[in-house]
Amino acid sequence: MRKILSICLLLFAVMAQAQIQDPVRFKSEFKHLSVDKAEIVFTATIDEGWHVYSTDLGDGGPISATFNIDKISGAIAVGKLQAKGKEIASYDKLFEMNVRYFEKAAQFVQELKLSGGDYQVQGYLEYGACNDENCLPPTQVEFDFKGKAETKGTDAAASADKPAAPLAGTASAEQAEVSADAVASDGADEGIIGKADASTSIAVGESSDLWKPVVSELRAFGENVSQEDMSWIYIFITGFLGGLLALFTPCVWPIIPMTVSFFLKRSKDKKKGIRDAWTYGASIVVIYVTLGLAVTLMFGASALNALSTNAVFNILFCLMLVVFAASFFGAFELTLPSKWSNAVDSKAEATSGLLSIFLMAFTLSLVSFSCTGPIIGFLLVQVSITGSVVAPAIGMFGFALALALPFTLFALFPSWLKSMPKSGGWMNVIKVTLGFLELAFALKFLSVADLAYGWRILDRETFLALWIVLFALLGFYLLGKIKFPHDDEDTKVGVPRFFMALFSLAFAVYMLPGLWGAPLKAVSAFAPPMYTQDFNLYNNEVHAKFDDYDLGMEYARQHGKPVMLDFTGYGCVNCRKMELAVWTDTKVGDIINNDYVLITLYVDNKTPLTEPIKVVENGKERTLRTVGDKWSYLQRVKFGANVQPFYVLVDNKGYPLNKSYSYDEDIPEYVEFLQTGLKNYKKR
Repeated sequence: MRKILSICLLLFAVMAQAQIQDPVRFKSEFKHLSVDKAEIVFTATIDEGWHVYSTDLGDGGPISATFNIDKISGAIAVGKLQAKGKEIASYDKLFEMNVRYFEKAAQFVQELKLSGGDYQVQGYLEYGACNDENCLPPTQVEFDFKGKAETKGTDAAASADKPAAPLAGTASAEQAEVSADAVASDGADEGIIGKADASTSIAVGESSDLWKPVVSELRAFGENVSQEDMSWIYIFITGFLGGLLALFTPCVWPIIPMTVSFFLKRSKDKKKGIRDAWTYGASIVVIYVTLGLAVTLMFGASALNALSTNAVFNILFCLMLVVFAASFFGAFELTLPSKWSNAVDSKAEATSGLLSIFLMAFTLSLVSFSCTGPIIGFLLVQVSITGSVVAPAIGMFGFALALALPFTLFALFPSWLKSMPKSGGWMNVIKVTLGFLELAFALKFLSVADLAYGWRILDRETFLALWIVLFALLGFYLLGKIKFPHDDEDTKVGVPRFFMALFSLAFAVYMLPGLWGAPLKAVSAFAPPMYTQDFNLYNNEVHAKFDDYDLGMEYARQHGKPVMLDFTGYGCVNCRKMELAVWTDTKVGDIINNDYVLITLYVDNKTPLTEPIKVVENGKERTLRTVGDKWSYLQRVKFGANVQPFYVLVDNKGYPLNKSYSYDEDIPEYVEFLQTGLKNYKKR
């Protein structure tokens, strides 16, 4: 009874563990097409935010869907596995290749030719799935169909309606969850280490404790906070800052005192004037949030995400930013047709009440387009890469709130209008500065297209050289050394302008070492990948000491050191991001290289095991065929997790030293994660 209770408690802990995710559910079906033809159909239901990769993506990319046969008789496979459904094609910036994938639903079909008589087809579909933060290990949908094919003389129609009989428990496959069979320390461990395995050369019994589940111990340290909520806050702040920039442009700032004075003077009732100003501000928010929602409803979140990595789209957006920058520099003025704003303005004069105020706000949106348009366009493209339906609306809410705030505040406190800075040349300085920033971001989008087509005209050092020149020129402009058409002749440089120049020039100097291979974490999200750089002197890299769990743990035991387990994948996008953005930090690299034994376990390693290993999970028998299958099983059974990247610190007996860590590029947080593990190890 005590043993049953302990198993139940462990099972509850595993099921409560938030790390196990089940975003994709497959079902398989055997269909007769004719007397001698049939097909196996795999149909997937995919959770929001996740995607399943298609077939034949090529080497060096994510996991392709593949059809694998273990046993076949009375039939042969015809052709390759076919993907059906709404396939999305886009350029992946990290893999530097075009990828294809499915969202919400997918279907894969394998055609078979039946030779007549009894048949049996046994094997598995393997696929890869990712979201914006994590990837699943290569996952298998096992099947085993058998039956009897009709001969040539029988009724084909009757044959087509007769389904094949799947063997028990193999018609469908769910994402594996660790069951009581898997977490019981006396049973599950024998499933994977109870056989001799040439890839580890560890004798039976020597490492059994190392595979013991430690889910409850891991949970005692607490869990990491999801990054999704933080990303929404980031989007809102980005939008708000964009609104502040637009506020201080010549298209918006001069309108504020005129509009507020109009509301306060149009009515003898001060409260009504304040209420009208509030309504005006609220109307601005409604207009821009509606714009954000309209963009998503028109294109869809997934379409925006695909566009944001599409090479042609990035070229067009680069050209658009160059045009906007030229406009900001004073080459020409970008405005919407005047008849639009005149029509709305005349409509506002002809009406009264709330509708009149709303139309006035709409007129502001049209008139200020030449200044707000480039900022809004850039913001919408940036937030679209989140793939979230509400992201554009959140970004536009932040933008509109910053834009509407002064109208409301000055209406509440009219005396502030007297201290409001006068319109003047300083606004054109902000506009020109935005022009330089537009050019810098235009290069970023051109870089994506350059990688897509393999032109190699914008390698990392070329990109950095252009950015260095741009920000140096911006610094000289802010110091008054460069003039544009609409700048004042007054060459005096104020204190704020001086500090802006100082920052711009310092940033240009900061990027100089990047020409020789310095990682430049501040621009790592914008610059092309390091492999495009021809001249690289940087060698501060982190390399795993072992790619085998049992051998690495034995080494750690002999040397008395703690272990960092890195569950990763060759096709894991965010794993590479963590390695480039976090592991290249000097402090992080020193701690990992000097204080830990780093064991990197690739869950998509296709190296076959000496012989397949049978294990039981979730009441079902599963087969581990590759080294990657084995490490994926280790991650699930021991730590109750199945997504990558996944980092966990353990002592040399396999017990956790801190909470697990997933995708989060916060370097101080990662350093604290590592240092806490060291402190806990020393206490033991």
